Amino acid sequence: MTITLITGANTGIGFETARQLTAAGHNVWIGARNLDRGRTAAEALGTHVVQLDVTDDRSVAAAVAHLEEHAGRLDVLVNNAGILGEVVPPEEMTVEQIRTVYETNVFGVVRVTRAFLPLLRRGTDPSVVNVTSGLGSFTLTGDPDRVESQYPLVAYGSSKTAVTMLTMQYARTTPGIRFNAVDPGQTATDFTGGLGGTIEDGAAAAVRIATLGAAAPTGTATDKDGTLPW
Repeated sequence: MTITLITGANTGIGFETARQLTAAGHNVWIGARNLDRGRTAAEALGTHVVQLDVTDDRSVAAAVAHLEEHAGRLDVLVNNAGILGEVVPPEEMTVEQIRTVYETNVFGVVRVTRAFLPLLRRGTDPSVVNVTSGLGSFTLTGDPDRVESQYPLVAYGSSKTAVTMLTMQYARTTPGIRFNAVDPGQTATDFTGGLGGTIEDGAAAAVRIATLGAAAPTGTATDKDGTLPW
């Protein structure tokens, strides 16, 4: 059975991704910063839960130790945890406001990926799926006909540009493990204020990659419709 860890999975797209992957036969672990909320989500889904704050080295190390003890390996890692941050005009954005977003969205991806690499290397057809966004796409944010161009989210958008490039660099330099970026698109969750498509569609790109196994590509950026332009 495929062992899968999803960060930030007690709500929203992460929760739906966990639901769909559980239905597909994966042995899913929910990573949750708040363990009580994580337990509630895990009980609803019939999954496992581990306390995991992607901004905290000790929390991540403890999560690795927990999965090593209880699962022994990791086949799929979905780096889903992310925050929007404060929404202010770019000219008013401070370094601290950007740093707060990057700590979760970018540095969290690096921290978690690095820590779980030993367990992934024990896995079967190991795969890392990084959740990015069209809001980090130069092409889409420059197209006035696209919804991505309507939101000047400098911290969030640039953090997702970084996530996509990190994914490509991991893919180029890490043999034996597949790395891909996926864009859920604008999805109707609390994160977007209820705007966008269905949560089922939002999880589709991550679920597709996570269930490909040995057939999974590496170094791609996709959404539910295909290649994501950059």
